[in-house]
Amino acid sequence: MRPERQPLPRLRTAFLSDLHLGSPHCQAGELLACLEQLDCERLYLVGDILDLWWIRRRRLCWSATETAIFERLRRLPNRGTELIYIPGNHDQPLRGLVGQMIGGAVVRRRAIHTTADGRRLLVTHGDEFDDQTCRGGLRERFGEWCYDSLCGIDTLIKALRGTLGWRRWSLARYVKTHTPAAQAYVARYRAAVLADARRRGLDGAICGHIHQPELIDGPDGLYANDGDFVEHCSTLVETPQGELRLVEWHGGLPLTLPVYGTLALDLR
Repeated sequence: MRPERQPLPRLRTAFLSDLHLGSPHCQAGELLACLEQLDCERLYLVGDILDLWWIRRRRLCWSATETAIFERLRRLPNRGTELIYIPGNHDQPLRGLVGQMIGGAVVRRRAIHTTADGRRLLVTHGDEFDDQTCRGGLRERFGEWCYDSLCGIDTLIKALRGTLGWRRWSLARYVKTHTPAAQAYVARYRAAVLADARRRGLDGAICGHIHQPELIDGPDGLYANDGDFVEHCSTLVETPQGELRLVEWHGGLPLTLPVYGTLALDLR
């Protein structure tokens, strides 16, 4: 079942994370198309907006599209959109600016978002749960190397499929969703995030970090992962009525996701 093309309505809130600007893995074209069509009262940038890890270890990959993205974000507050920046592990140095304004965005370590229908949700990047979910040591470093390699292959696949006029497909995404170890990691991560939200007396959590968009409203609370703009080009949005939805961008157009996690999703 293919996703259905829908115009994006006026939104109450949107959540974006794991853009990884400055690295060759960022899907900057899709991201710019998303920002040009996104009309919301409040936008949370939920970490890893800049990939300072990549910039420090390798070299900056920057184009006019990335510059246009930053210019678009910078202008959002002038257009009535509240901008909140919660740095992640790849842009961790910006956590030293908590409480300050940068480019029209207020920097926060984490936030509590109240939906239109009254649910109180923790908003955090999610790297603070790595100690509970990762195995650490050489295995973790090897996993990071494998992921970077898969993303490099994805860049070649994207160019080839684009030349042939085929729809975007991600090898990294395929491996993660078809590997039992990766699926077990996602389950551990989800459980750790929800446990923290429950300890805080909240109704659930919104996060990023693991590049696996999900929207699950279960007995342990609401878990929403807004995904990324490396593999999925996904955005979490809240309608004026307080409903949360996941949107994925293909060819500059928002597509509804028929099924993600355990929920059927529809923007209509």
